[in-house]
Amino acid sequence: MSKIEHPRLDSPRFKANPYPRYARLREESPIYRTNVAFWLPAIWIVTRYDDVVSVLRDPRFSKNYIQAYPWIPPSMQAMFRNLLTIDPPDHTRLRALVQKAFTPRLIEGLRGRIQTICDDVLDRAAGGGRIELIEAYALPVPLTIISDLLGVPVKDRRRFGPWTKRVAAASASASVFDFLRALPALTKLSRYIRGLVNVRRLSPQDDLMTALVGAEESGDRLTEDEIVSMVILLLLAGHETTVHLIASGALTLMQHPEQRMRMQNAPELSVSATDEILRYASPVEFATPRIALEDVTIGSVTIPRGALVGVSLGSANHDESQFPDPETFDIARQPNRHVAFGMGSHFCLGAALARLEGEIALTTLFRRFPSLHLAVPSDSLRWRKSLALRGLVALPVMTGAL
Repeated sequence: MSKIEHPRLDSPRFKANPYPRYARLREESPIYRTNVAFWLPAIWIVTRYDDVVSVLRDPRFSKNYIQAYPWIPPSMQAMFRNLLTIDPPDHTRLRALVQKAFTPRLIEGLRGRIQTICDDVLDRAAGGGRIELIEAYALPVPLTIISDLLGVPVKDRRRFGPWTKRVAAASASASVFDFLRALPALTKLSRYIRGLVNVRRLSPQDDLMTALVGAEESGDRLTEDEIVSMVILLLLAGHETTVHLIASGALTLMQHPEQRMRMQNAPELSVSATDEILRYASPVEFATPRIALEDVTIGSVTIPRGALVGVSLGSANHDESQFPDPETFDIARQPNRHVAFGMGSHFCLGAALARLEGEIALTTLFRRFPSLHLAVPSDSLRWRKSLALRGLVALPVMTGAL
């Protein structure tokens, strides 16, 4: 067998269908060292399910990867100290302070509001027969939900949304230039959040911003920097990843009409269908990086101390050792122990919310437009240049019958 060529992991061409290449990597080069950007150190890529789970749970791999980005201005680093970039005990402390707002019971209580938002957004989108589904539906639904949760006034969202969109795009990119271009938006966003924090201190409301301001555990509270960083994280993780879950889910269901009809005829399968979309489409393709705190041997490969490590959730979710027939899209797949939300102490705080949003958004979309289909050939769809995420640039669809 010829020597495998390591793919450019952030390229749109690779994103269009990464899974055949991942299968070969798992077989021939399951842990390998590569470069993803000239300004970053080389990164070790982990592709097999068992190895991915091992790294995600191993305290010898630190999440404090900001040290690998020395070009981030010190004045901005406080904004990057959040649940994604710190280790216990700091991580344990922060998570305890905010997780009460994300219990499954409280999230389930949002079902009615999410349904209303989906209906309202589709009411505005429908009309011409052709919709650009990301801009018209997949983006405004989660952005409206997280803005509602945080208590961002409706009058501010016209300027607030573009800042969030610019910062989200940069955070998923492997380009230092994208990050630098996003700095003005990040500065404006953080300044706006600080102002809203001060308003909530004086005038508490029934929203997540007020909950963060008042969050207390064993006499401990969040600092203002921690609140700002947490809100930025919630904005990015709370809407950007769900955008791709909704869009990729819609595309996958359009490409698998028999599974789509199955979901439409059996609404009780909507929960397992959402999990199968999370596995099959893997909107978050890579977990945020880790740094090896010591030499760590996995199988026959030793990852050296100080090395940057990237775990491919997308590859793990298609590992044939864990998922029988992984390239088959089956909305009733059981068991389905995908790692779309990570694993271990850093398991996604908003997993229950993302699942619920995806479930409601997709069932509502296909109930409203049962004949929804692509407006362009599927091979003409463009995928975003991104390392962390796998998502479309645009998804033009037709709402009427073929």
